[in-house]
Amino acid sequence: MTERADHWDTVYATKPANTVSWYQQKPEPSLDALARLDLAGPASLIDVGGGASTLAAALLDLGWRDLTVLDIAKPALDVARIQLGERADDVQWIAADITAWRPGRSYAIWHDRAVFHFLTDAADRAGYRAALEQGLQPGGALLMATFALGGPERCSGLPIVQYGPDSLAAELGAAFRLQASWREDHVTPAGGVQAFNWCLFRKTG
Repeated sequence: MTERADHWDTVYATKPANTVSWYQQKPEPSLDALARLDLAGPASLIDVGGGASTLAAALLDLGWRDLTVLDIAKPALDVARIQLGERADDVQWIAADITAWRPGRSYAIWHDRAVFHFLTDAADRAGYRAALEQGLQPGGALLMATFALGGPERCSGLPIVQYGPDSLAAELGAAFRLQASWREDHVTPAGGVQAFNWCLFRKTG
């Protein structure tokens, strides 16, 4: 697709998924974020940049069924599919660059702890927002984690953009109302600590 796709294909083709810095054996920060929504039951959810994440497996265990995982790296999606075995058919898998992808449906929850802070180009961020605005239902929840102010300046050899709640809200625009924010100190498999900024937004229309 792009040089960006080539980069992430190479990462997952050359490194075990449980050794990359963003790996979580249990996706507790994401599950805690979803608990803040006080849902009456499972809802439709897309995990943007979900790749080899264990979130889909954890949600299936909890009875969720309308799940979509999108990642630019097909090798990452393949890792998750293999780990799920027969249950992989209960998830929709999409290999696409979110900055160019346009969803054919909308979701109640949009989850991203992996992608947005890598978009250093304004045009790429605009492409992401276009997908987000089309793919999130009115009143739907956006759960986004980015590298926090004072956190890492690069990841996987690439520059990133750090965000605080206010700067992320300004970047996303008036279509998304900030409801809550909190900090996560993510411990990498190598033992390092990375500061993340989590935000909960609601789509206003």
